[in-house]
Amino acid sequence: MRSIESAGYCLKKLANKPPKFYLVYLSFGGYNLRLYFRTDFMNKISENWLLKTPIDALSFDCDGTLSAIEGIDELAVMNGVGPAVQKLTEEAMAKTGLNEALYQYRLNLVKPTQDQTLALAQQYFSHKVPDLLEVIQLLQSLKKELYIISAGLYPSVFRFAQLLNIPGENVFSVNINFDSEGHYVDFDHSSPLITDEGKNTIGAELKKKHPRIIHVGDGLNDYSIKEQVVRFIGYGGVFYRERIAALCEYYVKPPSMASILPLCLTQQEAQQLTVSQRALYQKGLELLWINHDL
Repeated sequence: MRSIESAGYCLKKLANKPPKFYLVYLSFGGYNLRLYFRTDFMNKISENWLLKTPIDALSFDCDGTLSAIEGIDELAVMNGVGPAVQKLTEEAMAKTGLNEALYQYRLNLVKPTQDQTLALAQQYFSHKVPDLLEVIQLLQSLKKELYIISAGLYPSVFRFAQLLNIPGENVFSVNINFDSEGHYVDFDHSSPLITDEGKNTIGAELKKKHPRIIHVGDGLNDYSIKEQVVRFIGYGGVFYRERIAALCEYYVKPPSMASILPLCLTQQEAQQLTVSQRALYQKGLELLWINHDL
């Protein structure tokens, strides 16, 4: 049996298994895993996935990342234009990117009311991704500043953030205007977030305050922020987007926000976690390795 020691894990070629398999012992800071992996996967493992220097803040996309729904698609279903809008949304997130004309076209089709946009916040919360609240609490206990950067509608995203205990001043999204009876009128055409480079613009501003930021998101407009952050994590736990996965160094597929934790903390921070927090971290670690995301 041959052993290779590297970056805190031990790989053992199995004498009683086909030569294309390794038994992996991952051990650091009190975390221990024992898993089987194909040789071709083990050859691709990066030794740099564990952060060496703590981050200051994390920013998240909303739709398809913090919540398992696309808000504009839900509003479209309410108003009888679901299929048309859902197709436009998927093309924008996975293929073409976002632009002002597309943003306006979708809203002109949907025409959401003020009541609907406010009610959408509760739908976001009802469909929050697994382990989200626990991950937020863990990150905040480590003094990480949390932000939401979203092309979603501000009234919905702002209220959702409140339910998640993320400060309202840390929410960046697109404002929308209604008449005195709550009918849709227009949206904020000056918002950078209605374009494909909008999150890059917001990220550049946040970087002035937080030099070391991680961003987590699922769409092409999320990837535009990559040059402003120390690590971009593509999130495929809700919608797997092949083009985003191909672009990302780190693309996580488990349907749990716990899967981002090993990619966001240093080893020293992981060792400082409470018992319940360590269990959440361990869950994320196992999900990443089982899904071959490290």
